[in-house]
Amino acid sequence: MSTVAVLVEARGGAITQPTFEALTLARTLGTPVAVWVGDAPEPAEAARLGVYGAEEVRVVAVGDDARLPAKAAAALADATGDVDVVLMISTFVNKEIATRLALATGAGVVVDAAGAELVDGHVETLQTVFAATWNVRTRIATDKAIVAVRPNTTQATPAEAPGAATVVEVADSLPETRETVVSLEPVPAPEGVPLAEAPVVVSGGRGTNGDYTLVRELAELLGGAVGASRDATDEGWISHEHMVGQTGTTVTPALYVACGISGAVHHRGGMQASGTIVAVNIDPDAPIFEIADFGVVGDLGDVIPQAIARIKEVRGA
Repeated sequence: MSTVAVLVEARGGAITQPTFEALTLARTLGTPVAVWVGDAPEPAEAARLGVYGAEEVRVVAVGDDARLPAKAAAALADATGDVDVVLMISTFVNKEIATRLALATGAGVVVDAAGAELVDGHVETLQTVFAATWNVRTRIATDKAIVAVRPNTTQATPAEAPGAATVVEVADSLPETRETVVSLEPVPAPEGVPLAEAPVVVSGGRGTNGDYTLVRELAELLGGAVGASRDATDEGWISHEHMVGQTGTTVTPALYVACGISGAVHHRGGMQASGTIVAVNIDPDAPIFEIADFGVVGDLGDVIPQAIARIKEVRGA
């Protein structure tokens, strides 16, 4: 059976949920091993990787150099020389790492994939392209495949038989680069689930008139994250990190709630691949209704409080 390496994503030393999703996908392609680039993980975190099937946890302890894509790609190459498939989460940084790794190893690479499977001995991926207007199946014809998968596209499930999660230290051969890490200043992590990883996203647009109180309340009630349209961020009503769209964050939650968002192409390109789309807009001709699974024509100031009240009523029953 093929060996499939998964690049571990961690924040503050804790493994993120999309890593377990990638390990779940890896089990369908072969025997998973986890690759930890950076300072060595705590034993408890390494054990969690075993729960999701990792037979090995390959550690390339490169310290702060892991923040440089060129060196992270080189470290990953050192740890995956014997594997057939490399999976990672499709983030801005990881897309660069995937590209550099592909150039160094001659592997085929696909980013923003929504799934992967083995067909006739080759990896085939599924993804949406052109602002989520086309579904595409891509076959990687090379012997080595690199796939960056979007969060929330695979349901993370523990392995029936946990992996050994044996920690193996990998010697690195990092190249000299023109970049060096001069200093690090940690940015306070936002509360709640990161936007790209959230299973539920509640977004507000121009229809909020700058008041995100109801959007935040509904997002918190549903255990999700707060998103926004480009208009809202351009107006300064909410920070740019919340923007969903082609030049913002691309999200694929199980549930996407668009509040007061017309549904311009820019915005739809960042959320159209969501599982279920609910739209609330006062304009019955808003483009967002063309892709919504459930639409409500009305003022969000009237509709959202009723939805919040009903959810609380059902949960309290």
